[in-house]
Amino acid sequence: MNSFAFILHPLDPKADVARKYPNLARLLPVRAIHFLSLYWPPLVLSHVRGIRSAATGREVEGWLLACPLTARRMLEVPPRVAYRKIIQTGRLAERLGAGILGLGAYTSVVGDGGLTVARALRIPVTTGDSYTAALSVHPLLEAAAQVGIDPGRAVAAVVGATGAIGGACARLLAPQVGRLILVGRRADALEAMRAQLTGEANGPVEVATDIAVLRSADLVLSATSAGRPIIFPEHLKPGAVVCDVARPRDVSMSVHREREDVLVVDGGLAQTPGGAGLGFDYGLPPGLTFGCMAETITLALEGRLEDYTVGKELDVERVREIQEMAVRHGFRPAPLHCLDRPLPPERIRTVAAHRQ
Repeated sequence: MNSFAFILHPLDPKADVARKYPNLARLLPVRAIHFLSLYWPPLVLSHVRGIRSAATGREVEGWLLACPLTARRMLEVPPRVAYRKIIQTGRLAERLGAGILGLGAYTSVVGDGGLTVARALRIPVTTGDSYTAALSVHPLLEAAAQVGIDPGRAVAAVVGATGAIGGACARLLAPQVGRLILVGRRADALEAMRAQLTGEANGPVEVATDIAVLRSADLVLSATSAGRPIIFPEHLKPGAVVCDVARPRDVSMSVHREREDVLVVDGGLAQTPGGAGLGFDYGLPPGLTFGCMAETITLALEGRLEDYTVGKELDVERVREIQEMAVRHGFRPAPLHCLDRPLPPERIRTVAAHRQ
């Protein structure tokens, strides 16, 4: 039986620590959790059984592991310190007998996107970013259709366009939208990407380093590693659809409270085969998982125990390949969700009305 391990780590210090240590989370202030996360050892969160391929009927087993570093600490410490903690967690996966290791959240973002971690371990590694990208473009376009936006005539913006997921999403969207705006911090990297996309795009490709440009976008996909909200109510046009891929989220809660004319959906979510559970509450409704975890499990089901998605640039053909593999084994894009909960139909109707 093939097997996998997948690394999680705290994004919301209080809430995520409470899932494993409720009493400790109540006692410790947030700053103490951040501090102690550097010294806490990796641990097993659950032993996963019963995930069965829809194509072959074969099962895999796996382990959800915790790398204790909080998201803030992951970004604050030197990359070599973060690598050491992630590799330590990977060695726990090796001892458990995992055949492939998935890197979740910022463990795939820090440093070189998993390359150093893969070189240090005996088992193959994937960041899961390929399937996450596929599962982010899908809800954006589905939500667009439901509120009456024709992508071929729409202005789309990708925030974090020079990152791994953002770059792949930009390449997937370019042939499908009327105009594409690449948004990021480095003008030189954005210009390089524009040059790559110009021949593939359906319409003009523009670049911007000022997020205020989102005011002209009908469709927004945001996939940064900012670790804090960067998109606020004043940045969005009436009737816009926004897919927030980032964890912690890029879209401020004030958008949800103040902009009933804007539709925000979650990116990167998948339904598990047969609604199988993973033995630990990491914040999603039962039967759903993150795209990065789904990619790891798919590779175990497929028997593709290899370094599949590593590094900062994604191969779009590999994105399409993992999407096909995942569907074959029973994964599906999740129904539209917002803030990890099913999207109420009335929200779609409200935004559609604002576009009329």
